[in-house]
Amino acid sequence: MKREQGPASRTSPHSGHRARLRQRLSMDPLSVADYELLELLLGYGLTRRDTKPLAKELLARFTSLRGVLDARPDELLDVPGFGPGLLHLWRVLRETLARYMEGPVRQREVAANPESIARMAQARLAGRTEEEVWVALLTQANALIAWERLRQGSIDHVPILPRDVFAIALQRKASGIILVHNHPGGNTTPSQPDLTLTGVLRQQALPLGLRLLDHIIVTDGACYSILQSRYLRSDTDPAT
Repeated sequence: MKREQGPASRTSPHSGHRARLRQRLSMDPLSVADYELLELLLGYGLTRRDTKPLAKELLARFTSLRGVLDARPDELLDVPGFGPGLLHLWRVLRETLARYMEGPVRQREVAANPESIARMAQARLAGRTEEEVWVALLTQANALIAWERLRQGSIDHVPILPRDVFAIALQRKASGIILVHNHPGGNTTPSQPDLTLTGVLRQQALPLGLRLLDHIIVTDGACYSILQSRYLRSDTDPAT
């Protein structure tokens, strides 16, 4: 006679280890190493597998928790043991982090300035394999009206015209504009088309009653202001 499996027999052999990790996390979060945090996270997607080897392999490849979370989908899928199921979990986590970073600015708890928009953009665009152009539209007092994607392009180019930017700004009755796009290759140096577009936007904005406050380039590791010709701090707490 075939013996039925009860709930106890279906328990993961790794559940005891994970329970101990969760207990340590609740009692003293700083006592939990980066790879152990990653173990716990991976455990939600791989419920019956020992996730420690995969956690350590991800950290070895991407050097830090941030590197793992910002990794591109193709890079993650290249790691043995990281399959489509985990990629869905990563996408949910990335979207949650992006919306968390956008929250204070959207709710007008902090001013919408180049630094705060850079933080939002970096959280939103980390790990993207194509260039995207986003625009932050602001009131006269620099409160956020809208934060929207304008265009999505290829790995090294996204077509955008000044009228695309001005049309949405006028439609939303904005006063200020902060334009943002990403460089998936990791180099924040503005291209000549980036500089040309910035110059045209700045020149044509004033007659329309608009202010171009900045054009920001973001990568996974840095943010660069074209108008200020300097790097922006994007890793500080939004409330600072």
